[in-house]
Amino acid sequence: MSEIKSFSVGEDDMFYIRHNTDNFTTIDCCLSDDNKDKIIQEIREKSNGKEITRFISTHPDEDHIQNLDYYDDKLGIVNFYVVQNEAIKEDETSGFIKYCELRDSKKKAFYIFKGCSRKWMNMSDEERGSSGINILWPITSNKDFQEELQKAKNGESYNNLSPIITYSLQNGATIIWMGDMESDFMEKIKDEINLPKANVLFAPHHGRKSGKVIREWLDQMNPDIVVIGECPAEHLCYYPGYNRITQNKAGDILFDCNNGEIDVYVSNQNYSVDFLENKHRWGKDGLYYLGTLIL
Repeated sequence: MSEIKSFSVGEDDMFYIRHNTDNFTTIDCCLSDDNKDKIIQEIREKSNGKEITRFISTHPDEDHIQNLDYYDDKLGIVNFYVVQNEAIKEDETSGFIKYCELRDSKKKAFYIFKGCSRKWMNMSDEERGSSGINILWPITSNKDFQEELQKAKNGESYNNLSPIITYSLQNGATIIWMGDMESDFMEKIKDEINLPKANVLFAPHHGRKSGKVIREWLDQMNPDIVVIGECPAEHLCYYPGYNRITQNKAGDILFDCNNGEIDVYVSNQNYSVDFLENKHRWGKDGLYYLGTLIL
């Protein structure tokens, strides 16, 4: 069993994966005065007993690194997975200062790119199993990506630094993240990668129209569920024709992955969908059972 949690943190992103191996992964950070103690406590409890912990940062926009320094102070980041870059900002927040410190650390930073491998991200040994995480993008030699690196170095934009991350379980679910990658950039690189079938796709850029996944990639992934983030409704793309969970209505979302199925839980007990099977599960971790996706 493994768990993927998507926190409801407003127009921002924060996730964790409690792997079915000796691994725990956090993806992005958005902590506020209202939620930081609760989220930190949950991550502390969920990561307890896991020997390998990693933090993956998709890109350094504030809504993905807010109070990263607080996270590090409370939990300690020892493995910081990040696309290698030289991003700068004119106005540096405490989160961005910590991001740069970790990004440039010779001991803590691990630079991710298409096909990279590492114990125990996607390599197992006799000591422990793989986390099941793979990186499908970036290709660092790609000229369009290099242009985005230069924009970040100039302090202009950061969204298209975002990697494409997959988490896959043997005989189980495949989950995909794309950070805040934008549609026009996807068009430029669409022939550079092939995407796998996705059971759950977290819509890029919080579900915004500007980050709508292009048709070629949607056809490849054919996602069973698209999770749409919490940006204002007028900016959302609702992915017609696909099963959707909208976080601005569902609240926190937990995907409990087992062999051949995913149990889905949400924090809003009044939220419902019609595409999941009812296996009559109890609630979990204070969340309400929404239904089960059969893979």
